[in-house]
Amino acid sequence: MEAKRNPKDSMKSTWRRTDRGDWTIFHWFYEVLGIHPTALDKEVPVHSKQDKVPHVRDWKLHRWVLVHSFIPLAIHHAYVKLTGNNLGPIAAFIFYMLAFKLTAIHEMQVLRRLGHIYGFLDGDKHERDGVPDVGVAKVVHSLVSTATFRPMMSVFLSYRTSLTPDTISWFWLPLEIGLYGIILDFWFYWYHRLMHDVNGLWQYHRTHHLTKHPNPLLTLYADHEQEFFDIAGIPLMTYFTLKAVGLPMGFYEWWFCHMYVMFAELAGHSGLRLHAIPPSTLSWFLKLFDAELVIEDHDIHHRKGWRKSHNYGKQTRLWDRIFGTCADRVECNDDNIDYVNMVDMPLI
Repeated sequence: MEAKRNPKDSMKSTWRRTDRGDWTIFHWFYEVLGIHPTALDKEVPVHSKQDKVPHVRDWKLHRWVLVHSFIPLAIHHAYVKLTGNNLGPIAAFIFYMLAFKLTAIHEMQVLRRLGHIYGFLDGDKHERDGVPDVGVAKVVHSLVSTATFRPMMSVFLSYRTSLTPDTISWFWLPLEIGLYGIILDFWFYWYHRLMHDVNGLWQYHRTHHLTKHPNPLLTLYADHEQEFFDIAGIPLMTYFTLKAVGLPMGFYEWWFCHMYVMFAELAGHSGLRLHAIPPSTLSWFLKLFDAELVIEDHDIHHRKGWRKSHNYGKQTRLWDRIFGTCADRVECNDDNIDYVNMVDMPLI
């Protein structure tokens, strides 16, 4: 007899078309913030696999991340200059937590706009998964937890009231940003691969793989055990690794690193039909080994990887390349990229 499917595993998403009078505060969370992956009243273009994929230049993605990283630092710096005082730890946590949340909200809104212009990968076969009816509250909890605990641990471990934004180590910052993504991906690669390969660990990862065509809201849709490592465990291991090798990793430098990682995590789950590489100051190094990641790599991991899988990296393909777990791209192979049709990543 066929085993019954656990109702909690359902990815059915119909709640956006139901009576709003039945919505809870969690349903309104998405609506008020305008972070739905697609708008119900707008068409999404559908492309065949052979249609050329537009390209996004690396510097435009760097520009987006850097501008949104600098804005809160500039506000913080202005406060110091005007008052002669630095933010205390609690004020710093509240301020940077809000900045983190607002940046994530804005990125999801921009990704949605791009989706309605350029469409999504595998769009000729399946539309993007929505937030499931059974997971409306769960997704909210995951998003809020991430945008709360990452700034909290950064303040706790590295914030010093004696150091203001103008003390940023500009000499080390480019190296820290680049290495942070690579080292984080090393720890993530093995943690992620083990959760696929080890029976006892797969039970904590399978929920995340219920979505075969994810959207940015489902970036951290997972069981609590995985959420802990995604939100705090892997970033902490990365931070202490870089500290151990002698890099400064002050609060402000770590802020930039978090912003780069957040950008890649949300874009990597967007499924946008764009040839875009997560921005990194060491992209030139990754390209030497054909180890740069594109959006399609993680999309294929969700689409085709249930237990034994491939494309375990989420910032790069370096460790997949080294350990032989890269999968072939379908729409973003070299011959199918339209380098003439350049796409902008709008700042607003």
